[in-house]
Amino acid sequence: MSDGIYNSPEDVVGVLTERIEARFGMAMAQLTVAVTSAPTAHPEATDVVKWHGMLVASQQALDQAEDDLLAALDTQPREIDDPTMGLAHRVNDAVTARDGRALVVRWLLDPHALGKKGLAAERLSRLRPRTGPAVQTSAPSRPAGATAPTTAWRSTRAAR
Repeated sequence: MSDGIYNSPEDVVGVLTERIEARFGMAMAQLTVAVTSAPTAHPEATDVVKWHGMLVASQQALDQAEDDLLAALDTQPREIDDPTMGLAHRVNDAVTARDGRALVVRWLLDPHALGKKGLAAERLSRLRPRTGPAVQTSAPSRPAGATAPTTAWRSTRAAR
């Protein structure tokens, strides 16, 4: 990223947290409480808090994967065995997940990001969950013991 987020990989979460706090004018803990108490009041804040939570979780998974890899490397002779190589792949996967989530948070915070204006934004807004009840798509259920109503078609068909 060209804006310096990745100057220090450990700071990815910290930098984005600061941007979120500046954007919404409150500490992350306060924003999380506000979104939890009224998730539909500010959909943009709700999305940012959701993705920030996933970012934090992926950073924790990355930290754990790195610790596991370092511990395994301390016990390795000159050549790395398959289980340790698996840990290295786990670290790579964790970095990819963390970076992807960081990109989403960054996109959510950028009001001028590609796809936030025009037709793309309109299509994106249609993907938001409904805030009201959905239209009923199934027939209403009948009380137990009730028989199906006889229609004119059924009654004339049976008489033939």
